[in-house]
Amino acid sequence: MVEMITVLVLVGVLAVVAMPRLDAGLSLRGAAWRDQVQAALMQARSQAQGHRRLVCLTLATGEVRLAIASANPATACNTTVNGADGDARWAYDGNGIALVQSPAGTLYFQPDGRITSDGAGSNAVNVSIT
Repeated sequence: MVEMITVLVLVGVLAVVAMPRLDAGLSLRGAAWRDQVQAALMQARSQAQGHRRLVCLTLATGEVRLAIASANPATACNTTVNGADGDARWAYDGNGIALVQSPAGTLYFQPDGRITSDGAGSNAVNVSIT
């Protein structure tokens, strides 16, 4: 009986001490993922304006990828843009965090700074990513 009470007390202490730390680790991972996605969005815009080329940003489960058009004007992106680490994924989460994008589909960053839903640049959009 004494052993059972001791075990219950230890479990209670671990719950009070360890659980907040586990939760903090998960929230940091979520913050890191958000920062990576935000950095990819800013990089896409900078690349489009700096190179005066169309840049396409594709959001998928657990990853964000960039591609750039090899010529201007263009309506499609045909060259993958690798990050500083040489990986084509600008943001990556091995746990497969799902992104919900409204409106859905590839984002096209135009050389003039607009974000559109098509490569031709005729449909400007306000995008929400959650």
